Amino acid sequence: MSEGLDNELIGLIAGTGSLPFAVAEGVKALGGRLAVFGLEGLADETIEDEVDEYHSIEIGKLGKLIKTIKKSGVKKIVMAGKVPKSLLYTMNVVPDLHAVKLLYSLKNRSDDTIMAAILGEIEKEGVTVVKTTDFTRPLMAPAKCLTRRVPTEDEMADISFGANIAREIGRLDIGQTVVVKKKAVMAIEAIEGTDEAVKRGGLLAGGGAVVVKTAKPAQDERFDVPVVGVETLKSMQACNASVLAVEAGRVIIVDRKKLIHMADSMKISVVGFE
Repeated sequence: MSEGLDNELIGLIAGTGSLPFAVAEGVKALGGRLAVFGLEGLADETIEDEVDEYHSIEIGKLGKLIKTIKKSGVKKIVMAGKVPKSLLYTMNVVPDLHAVKLLYSLKNRSDDTIMAAILGEIEKEGVTVVKTTDFTRPLMAPAKCLTRRVPTEDEMADISFGANIAREIGRLDIGQTVVVKKKAVMAIEAIEGTDEAVKRGGLLAGGGAVVVKTAKPAQDERFDVPVVGVETLKSMQACNASVLAVEAGRVIIVDRKKLIHMADSMKISVVGFE
């Protein structure tokens, strides 16, 4: 979305992490205003200080979310921040009738199926769901090594090997991250999310693991755009992983300067690959 927004009010459904803040900056840079619909227990509520409107929405209350979006008057909305699918299987989330009906209508409960269905319900109300990447294009990983430490020849071979595996699990809508060592898969990301997969795979690798993250081959850029940040590095440090490799132009790096500084101090290599 390269054109200016001319003071247009854009909606943002916010989950966990720093990405909602990055999207907010992107909207403001284009001259837009922002109404945030923060998911309780996930969204960082300090974003309220940086936007024009803030609405707290209990997770699972799809009907309330849609009503609040309509009442705000926004015509375009973007999603940013992780919403762990594991919440569906805990007793802490009680879906409303609208959400229950939607879940029981699905052919499966994969990430893409659930999110596409939710966005479909929102768009039924005349609200267009726009791409997260419309506001985060400058944050995409470049095709180069970003750190002082450069991957070794063996680690580069692991990146190539891991990228093929990551794309395949992405095609199957399982996850977007794989942990490898010496061309062997230590862990693949599933419902637990990237950080837990990294810790598990890194522990099994016994140090020196290579973490590879890609977009899904048929990535819907309206949701679940792959993201790495300082929390990813902390998970890697906890298991002595050595390389973070992300698909250039398709994976977002949030807090890039901070991440690179931390990676250098940890002697972790961060590289964008094509």
